[in-house]
Amino acid sequence: MTVYVDDMRLPARVGRYQARWSHLTADTTHELHASAVAIGLCWSRFQAKPNGAWHYDVTDRKRVEAIAAGAVAIAWRDFHAVCTRPGRKGRSRQHSGRGSS
Repeated sequence: MTVYVDDMRLPARVGRYQARWSHLTADTTHELHASAVAIGLCWSRFQAKPNGAWHYDVTDRKRVEAIAAGAVAIAWRDFHAVCTRPGRKGRSRQHSGRGSS
C-alpha cells in the first residue's frame, strides 16, 4: 500500500490560507486517513469524491512532511491515473471517524 502526493502546487486561497496546494491520496482510504493524521491534517478536510479521486489538499509545508513520512511524490498529471487504478479501495463518502475505511 502506498500514499502519494502530487506536485500541483496550485496557488489559491482556502479560507484564511493563501498557499500553493497539492493532493494527498493513497491506495486505501484507511491508509490515507492514517497518513493525514500523522502529518497533522484533520479528517474533516478529507474530500470524498464519487469518481474515486478522494484526497486531502495539502500546502507545500504539508507536502514536504508527507514525503518525509514516506509518501511517494508523483506528477500532478498522474493523480487521476493513481485514483482510477484497479484494486484501489475506499469509501467515496465523507469519513465518519469510526471504524476503518
